Amino acid sequence: MLEKTAIQIKESDHVATATVELLPSETVIVSGIGNGRPLKVEERIPRGHKIALRDIAAQEEIHKYGEVIGIATKPISAGHWVHVHNCRGAKGRRFDASHAQQQGD
Repeated sequence: MLEKTAIQIKESDHVATATVELLPSETVIVSGIGNGRPLKVEERIPRGHKIALRDIAAQEEIHKYGEVIGIATKPISAGHWVHVHNCRGAKGRRFDASHAQQQGD
């Protein structure tokens, strides 16, 4: 049986991206910078979605690609699905109108 994997891009990332659907109690292998680290899956995670690599506190920034992509709206435990039900996006919100005006946009 092939190992199920999730890809971690940067060392500072709090999440990895599932390459296949992950099911509760399975072990996913965190590849990329994760270098083959096993992680227990705690709930169903669709292919292409994010799995928490570590516990994330409520209101904590969530990092992917080495950048902030969201803010946790409630605590997220390692192995759980990170999605709209427990985080809000922040990537596009980093640049407000005043910043764009300062940059001449």
